[in-house]
Amino acid sequence: MKILITGAGGQLGKCFKKVARNYPDLDITFTTSEDLDLSQFAVVGAYLRREKFDFCINCAAYTNVEQAEKEQEMAYLTNAESVRNLAKDCEDTGCVLVHISTDYVFNGEKITPYTEEDTTDPINVYGASKLLGEEYIQQATERYLIFRTSWLYSDIGKNFFNTIKSKAEAGEPLNITTTQTGTPTNAYDLAAFILKIISTKKIKFGIYHYSNIGEASWYDFAKEILRLMNSETELNINNDFQTLATRPAYSVLSQEKAESAFGIPILHWKESLKQLF
Repeated sequence: MKILITGAGGQLGKCFKKVARNYPDLDITFTTSEDLDLSQFAVVGAYLRREKFDFCINCAAYTNVEQAEKEQEMAYLTNAESVRNLAKDCEDTGCVLVHISTDYVFNGEKITPYTEEDTTDPINVYGASKLLGEEYIQQATERYLIFRTSWLYSDIGKNFFNTIKSKAEAGEPLNITTTQTGTPTNAYDLAAFILKIISTKKIKFGIYHYSNIGEASWYDFAKEILRLMNSETELNINNDFQTLATRPAYSVLSQEKAESAFGIPILHWKESLKQLF
């Protein structure tokens, strides 16, 4: 099985690289944006035609939610236009595209977990660009797996987990919001879930939601991190923090379809966070 993983320089790509050690039978090529710039459409097409991959796992994305409001053209180029080209190239070369999307394709007005059948309605540029990428994939090919995920974290790179941990270790007080509810998702779990699907050849095309089980506010997430650290860092609620991008108030995803389709158990977010420690 020959697999291409794009965006290998980012958090999720690096997690895939670590998890891939458990799948020695998979022939995986990792490319960063420097190795393979997805905005260079002709180069990408030539590369896929030459290498003839069975799967392409696209981890490349513009993920800075705040900055996307200022750099809309770049966000759409990375999250939509480049994805459309990649999907066309995958279709032309017989490669299955596995694409990572986001809970931010929803408006956050529900009070129960979002299913794959719920109406999308992004409320910021990041979410809108990711949704357009999804739509382009569905127009270009039928051989795709789109995984919407939420609140990715790991011990790699810049993310909420590492920020809270470093501030706590430095003894800095924390001021965290309770106005958003979602599910912290261990990036290693998502990577393992996808590689297990590919390795067992249980491929069922379509859109799926993947996050860890349960729900939390950012405050709840921070509180659990501090508990597992045995930290006495001061933790305060701050709901007055202003952001440029509007965030969905509730973006919990239902994992029922993914669990049913692939038969792979999913951990509760607290258990997965404990395992990371």
